[in-house]
Amino acid sequence: MLEKIIKDYLVNMAEVDPEKFRQTDLMVADLKLDSLGLLEMLFEVEDKFGFQIADPMRFLTMSYAQMVAEIEASVRAHHNGQLPAMDAAQAGG
Repeated sequence: MLEKIIKDYLVNMAEVDPEKFRQTDLMVADLKLDSLGLLEMLFEVEDKFGFQIADPMRFLTMSYAQMVAEIEASVRAHHNGQLPAMDAAQAGG
């Protein structure tokens, strides 16, 4: 669910080619996001889950899979180890 939020944003708002996500070694840098684009994508996640992600620029040097895992870990850390259901996350944000 969290990866879908991220991927949907990147495809629909940042105009990332959906075929890129087939690459197993996809790097965040390969998405061609500038720092503002990265922040806007993170705002989407932060808005849905009700907290701010620390040090967002660290994601620029990660693989896409690492970024998703780090974001999920942040969400879980702010929700008592749980990944909130989408409807609950939207109601809280």
